[in-house]
Amino acid sequence: MTHPRFVLTGILLSAVVLTVAVAETRQDSDTARDSVLQGPYVALGDSYTSGPRIPAQSGKPAGCDRSDHNYPALLAARLKLKPGMFRDMSCSGATTADFTSPQSTDDGHNPAQLSALSRRTRLVTVGIGGNDIGFSSMLTRCLTMGTAYKLITRNKDVSVDAPCRERYVKDGTDRTQQRMTALGTALSDLTQEIRRRAPRAHLYIVGYPAILPPGGTGCGPVLPLAPGDIAYLREREDQLNKVLRQQAQTAGATYVDTETESREHGVCSAQDTRWIEPLIPSSPAAPIHPNARGQRGVTQIILRAMGATNRHVEACAARRTTSPTPR
Repeated sequence: MTHPRFVLTGILLSAVVLTVAVAETRQDSDTARDSVLQGPYVALGDSYTSGPRIPAQSGKPAGCDRSDHNYPALLAARLKLKPGMFRDMSCSGATTADFTSPQSTDDGHNPAQLSALSRRTRLVTVGIGGNDIGFSSMLTRCLTMGTAYKLITRNKDVSVDAPCRERYVKDGTDRTQQRMTALGTALSDLTQEIRRRAPRAHLYIVGYPAILPPGGTGCGPVLPLAPGDIAYLREREDQLNKVLRQQAQTAGATYVDTETESREHGVCSAQDTRWIEPLIPSSPAAPIHPNARGQRGVTQIILRAMGATNRHVEACAARRTTSPTPR
């Protein structure tokens, strides 16, 4: 028969072990939750992150075109991060190569964006990829060809309604596909490097908001594209976001879908509702780039994604807390 004193001692030891386990679980949950809410936060990205021409432009170098009302700045303000707990490394024209090497701009050099990361970093947002696939130059070329298309069709019928697509797709092969594949590889390497430099950070890969209307519908002089090229460019942006989503999932990061909610706020939307400015902006922003309204919209989407992450962390902690103690 077991002596009562030993039974009592065993019960007390079990209680202590359980208490410690619960405390550690709660501490892990609190740490995971507070790490998102308190920072340090590092924002990485290109011009869709930096916010060119949105007032007020701030930060160095000036050539990066950072706004103090871009989504990283708005996010830091909403999270009430203390001074020194937020660094915005985003820069206009950035590609994935500029994450690991300094970037030259028209007005100064931006350090390698990943240089801002450390083991203290708790939150990282990444908005990159458009320049890697040459989307800006592609759009410019398509606009030029679209203007010519509209002039030609005034006088005669033409058989091709997507002259830009014809330029990029030959014998069923899209020249941008190789760039998409290379982007996937580059993102895979980058997410691994981010994990290495900031192993305790929550990582959010931010997709691109919808620029063009669905299908082949256009919006006249606001964006002079041939009907078929509108659909083609939408497909390329959709594919770009798909690559970002896939790499986020592979890296165990959170993908932030900004495209779905922004479909009714693209460049062809009304002036008082659009998130993306047309060729001749009516609000302070770069052409075919998010305006202040768009940056606010993206901020709200990221905050909801962060809330979902926190709820997931807390739910996992609750399950661990209520699970039977292993024997």
